[in-house]
Amino acid sequence: MTDDAIISGLGPLSALAGIWEGDQGIDEAPSSSRGRMETAYRERIVFEPMGPVTNHEQQLFGLRYSTTAYPVGQEDPFHEELGYWLWDAAEGQVMRCFLVPRGVTILAGGDAGPEDRSFSLAAEVGSEIYGISSNRFLDREFKTVRYELTVTLEDTDRFRYEEDTQLLLKDRSDVFHHRDSNVLRRVG
Repeated sequence: MTDDAIISGLGPLSALAGIWEGDQGIDEAPSSSRGRMETAYRERIVFEPMGPVTNHEQQLFGLRYSTTAYPVGQEDPFHEELGYWLWDAAEGQVMRCFLVPRGVTILAGGDAGPEDRSFSLAAEVGSEIYGISSNRFLDREFKTVRYELTVTLEDTDRFRYEEDTQLLLKDRSDVFHHRDSNVLRRVG
């Protein structure tokens, strides 16, 4: 199947195929003292069309992706991800399944229509449908309990996202909102 045919099957994800960069990122994360710190970052995301993936009656189209984020002015990344964005037209579901090399995996999903220019995904720890899994250290010290993401396609060459990874930090009773946001432009 050609890339054009795959892209036409991607529904609301079709506009994301390509290479994107943005330097307006803001990362609000736990500091070493478990307080809040803010880091400005630049980011590169590569979305490669793939599919269809057939599982009996289910047919998915997707984007294989990788993300690398760098603090502004630095050459070494502070964050990387690998995973898939998936579109299930029959269920009207957008999904993102990814892993972070700190030992976290997330499968998030949400409702969307094939022409939607904005959509939201979520995952909850303990959920059997859209869930979160972490290694022993993170589960004890920085337990991810909920993940939320909203993507807005502003035009064919620009999109933004807002991400809220909700954590229970050891020795704190409140939920810490680890937020990331960026605006990216198509570069390829």
